[in-house]
Amino acid sequence: MAQFPVHPDEVTPDWLGASLDAHVSSVRWEPIGTGQVGDSVRFHLEGKGVPATLAGKFPAADAASRGTAVQFGLYRKEVEFYRQAAPLIDVRAPAVHFAGVTQDGAEFCLLFEDLAPARQGDQIAGCEIEDARQAMRQAAAIHAPSWGRADILQAEWVQPPENLGATVSAMYPQAQAIFRERYGTSLEPDLMELCDGLADRAEKYFQRDAEPKCLVHGDFRLDNMLFDVRGGTEPIAVLDWQTTTVGSPMNDVGYFLGCGIGQLGLDHEAELLDLYYAEMAKRGVEMDPGRMKREYCLGILHGVSTAVFSAAFVERTPRGDENFLSMARGACSLALRHDSLSVLEET
Repeated sequence: MAQFPVHPDEVTPDWLGASLDAHVSSVRWEPIGTGQVGDSVRFHLEGKGVPATLAGKFPAADAASRGTAVQFGLYRKEVEFYRQAAPLIDVRAPAVHFAGVTQDGAEFCLLFEDLAPARQGDQIAGCEIEDARQAMRQAAAIHAPSWGRADILQAEWVQPPENLGATVSAMYPQAQAIFRERYGTSLEPDLMELCDGLADRAEKYFQRDAEPKCLVHGDFRLDNMLFDVRGGTEPIAVLDWQTTTVGSPMNDVGYFLGCGIGQLGLDHEAELLDLYYAEMAKRGVEMDPGRMKREYCLGILHGVSTAVFSAAFVERTPRGDENFLSMARGACSLALRHDSLSVLEET
């Protein structure tokens, strides 16, 4: 039984007052965001010495989405990210007033600063090049401070569940079958063929050995970013840390340039990669783009697998359909450019 609210209706003025060490006289809430694995809200507060608004995040109301999150430990990961990792890296993430999760990882509550007014990133609408540049700088702000740090890379909370690779590789062909059934007439044939090709190589892809180099966001795309934060006083903030893991930084970079920004990534790939390497160098991590090439090609496939797997195992919505198609279209196009499946075969 959770000792904290697990739904916005359970957040009372007394509980908020205790969490904020202030007097809260009233609270109301409204839904915000587009997340499908957790439900986000904005709280409006009245009281003495309290912020006018706060943001909160709770388990998804949809049973399928919630079940997927619990199976893969997503709620616990996000809570522990804010508790343990956020203070150690430089990424602009929301400040947290409360972070709680049950022992079984099925219930959680996060209470954040509200970064509004801000411009919500939109996977479907895309972005301008300056937004993409800001995202690349934030990727470096995650990766460089955590690079090679045993206290982060070996922390218990960030380790993948036991036998995760085997579990996902066994489930993935089913996910691809659902994905093809839903989107076979919407996604271009050559792109769907690449999705099929990854499903055929699921065991090789999901069970390959990869040296953990740094902390990785895991779902580094526009829907998980805010721009022009606090009315433009800050350029960007990064949200939704449920898929945080350790691995190659190219999982975030290839993912963002492919499924994250689609055509913009294809058009400005070289510029954005150069910016990322320069930002890492500024932070003391020299990377050889040639040596990173293989990891980048495999990182692009992370976008394909995420689009396919998520489409199959979270709540289906009209926006979700558009979103997953956008992700798959961008990731597959970039993967074809770099012949990522052939790179996978060589590993």
